[in-house]
Amino acid sequence: MSERMPVKKVWDHVIEVKKEFVLKKTKVYLLSREERREECQFIKEQLKKEYIRPLKLPQTAPLFFVRNK
Repeated sequence: MSERMPVKKVWDHVIEVKKEFVLKKTKVYLLSREERREECQFIKEQLKKEYIRPLKLPQTAPLFFVRNK
């Protein structure tokens, strides 16, 4: 398992949002306590590795759980 992001390169860039961009409301999916705990743990790990960063926009992104067989 990887523990950090690759070194930044000159071609890495910020995604600029256009002025006419409209925030979209998304459906909220109810999670069980176990799923919420897993979600928090996943987010903390990804923030620590700098794979993700806090979003600067009030936009949401879905997170889905898929059960193992």
